[in-house]
Amino acid sequence: MAGNANERVRRRAQINAAVRYIILVAVGILLIYPLLWMLGSSFKENADIFGNLNILPPPGRWRFDHFAAAWQLSTTRNMIFYYMNTLRFLIPRVVGTVLSCTLVAFAIGRFSFPGKKIFFTIVLVTLLMPELAFRIPVFLLYSRLGLVNTFASLYLHDFFGVNSFFVFMIIQFMRTIPRELDEASLIDGCGPLRTLVFILVPVLRPIIITVGLLTFMWGMNDFQGPLIFLRSPENNVLAQGLHGLIQVYEEVPQFGRSFAAALMGLTPTIAIFFLCSRYFVEGVTNTGGKE
Repeated sequence: MAGNANERVRRRAQINAAVRYIILVAVGILLIYPLLWMLGSSFKENADIFGNLNILPPPGRWRFDHFAAAWQLSTTRNMIFYYMNTLRFLIPRVVGTVLSCTLVAFAIGRFSFPGKKIFFTIVLVTLLMPELAFRIPVFLLYSRLGLVNTFASLYLHDFFGVNSFFVFMIIQFMRTIPRELDEASLIDGCGPLRTLVFILVPVLRPIIITVGLLTFMWGMNDFQGPLIFLRSPENNVLAQGLHGLIQVYEEVPQFGRSFAAALMGLTPTIAIFFLCSRYFVEGVTNTGGKE
């Protein structure tokens, strides 16, 4: 009897595992299909792109010239120009966001001070506000400082811990770290800053990499910010170059060329994501933990 019961339990566990894997595979296919469709569409004519939902073009109708043409995003500048302009604001944004949000989260998560709960509530409330509501006062401030049409206008405010979502993520991750580590470092003579740098930051590495990765991904996709703050064509970034590709060439745009350019623009983000995926998953899964 016991053997039959164990066999039923084992079989039920196998069935449950099989169902979970089938669901995960189905969801994975649904999520990756748009990317595969974009890859296939970069080798298609316009008629083949909008005529069906097939990933691959029909036999004999493959276009291999879209990538070479898409590399020249405009009549005078190629993809390298837009990559470099994007990195000119994206690297400082990632550095500023990681440093400032980590410091703010450390102050809120590890110190006690009057009004701490009120301050933390304000941080949570700002999560509900649209980003455009912050761009208006920032634009007015940068206009008075003469920073409009400079790359600094796209990253300077990130050095002041303005991203409450990342602050909240780091605080939640920090709550999984025992406070005994702080106390032990204090006994060893470490001050708050040394405790943060030498004790907490190595443990916070997954969430710090997650914050940097998300900042990089969102910065690569940011079109509204450069559109508002950057005026001259010499400062155009990759998102603006991709947007202008449709209007650069013939009256009937080649959407296959646009998909090829978009795929090349996604390549750095996809590569960095897969390189950091282990830390990303660990950072996200531990964010909801409690001490």
